[in-house]
Amino acid sequence: MLDLLKSRRSIRKFKNMEVEKEKIEALVKGALLSPSSKNTMPWEFIVVTDKNTLGELALSKKAGSAFLKEAPLGIVVLGDPNISDVWVEDTSIATIIIQLVAESMGLGSCWIQIRERKHNEDMKAEEHVRKTLNIPENMRVESIVAIGYPDENKEPRSEESLKYDKVFFNSYENKYTP
Repeated sequence: MLDLLKSRRSIRKFKNMEVEKEKIEALVKGALLSPSSKNTMPWEFIVVTDKNTLGELALSKKAGSAFLKEAPLGIVVLGDPNISDVWVEDTSIATIIIQLVAESMGLGSCWIQIRERKHNEDMKAEEHVRKTLNIPENMRVESIVAIGYPDENKEPRSEESLKYDKVFFNSYENKYTP
């Protein structure tokens, strides 16, 4: 698992290759296996492979979502605040689980934050996604995960880059040392 975490990097360039149906199924299973508070499962997912829809979703934010247009797959992560008051945390966990499953199968991914981002001065990114995908009002949009075969190489993170100065032991005044 630590090797998987070291190698997972945000990938924004994808090869022009479809993601196979069995890999999409594995990604969906991973999402559905994501833990949630009190097992409430407030998340829902929209799997998007249609190029036109991906192109429209790529316009969701002022900046930081354009690369989705070239991805062969996007998974939109939704949460229902009526089911759980911690839907943000639960959908965030589901988002990273999707990314880890993608990495484990040789796929690259990148989290596109939607909640609390702007589409333009008059509209939130979430509203743009909601209109594009006909999402009901009770559902909130946390993120979109762009997924595909990487067309860029990023070095895995090294043990030396870990910021142990951000870890404490038993109390904030006691620095953790490995």
